[in-house]
Amino acid sequence: MRTAALVAVCGAVTMSLAGCGGSGGSGKKGTGGAGGGGSTDDAAPRSTAWKQVPGIGDRLWQRVPADSRQIVAVYGTGPDSPAATVELFVKQGDTWKRTQSWAAHNGRKGWTTDHHEDDQRSPVGVFTLSDAGGVLADPGAKLPYNRSDAFQPPRYWNKAYWHDFDYVIAIDYNRVKGTSPDDPTRPLGQTKGGNIWLHMDHGSGTSACVSMSKSAMRTLLRTLDPSRHPVVVMGDRRDLAA
Repeated sequence: MRTAALVAVCGAVTMSLAGCGGSGGSGKKGTGGAGGGGSTDDAAPRSTAWKQVPGIGDRLWQRVPADSRQIVAVYGTGPDSPAATVELFVKQGDTWKRTQSWAAHNGRKGWTTDHHEDDQRSPVGVFTLSDAGGVLADPGAKLPYNRSDAFQPPRYWNKAYWHDFDYVIAIDYNRVKGTSPDDPTRPLGQTKGGNIWLHMDHGSGTSACVSMSKSAMRTLLRTLDPSRHPVVVMGDRRDLAA
């Protein structure tokens, strides 16, 4: 894989590798504090089943593919908050069962329904999950997994960000499915942003990605199955419920 493929990563484009941990690898931490999100896993929730994933209104629910059997729901605390909760739902019969819940972070300035390059907000919407990769060896992912040192952030970045891309799952926003997460192609154009991932958490907001703990990422990588057509439904709770 070309090292240059990571020139544009996680919603930020500069002349060097730019990821969710900072704008252009400036070495500064994100301005969004933990604010209720973080890298510590929540306890597994009590088993409950629903006909529809809770907290998601008809506007977004109608965009969930009919054949999807796995949903990663990202519940943002508020429209301008970097704190979020990620919950994993699987479809069993005609009901959805919540199986895991984790604290997480999203864009350091919150959420947007009209994402653009460098706005520091995560896009609200429903997106398929097709490809994965990272610095570390494949932990047993069901999604196609591309292990490469090209995912490694440069050492001039703040040390807190050095492991952000040990594991990543590409969110299919303005990208070509079936390619490595670091593929720079943006079908909607550069200004619409791209390279938005699920990746490992550094304790504060991101440039546009969603971040969570290493154990959460390993669980998702081992669980999300292309044959079950996984999607992520993401946004602040108000937009999700609309």
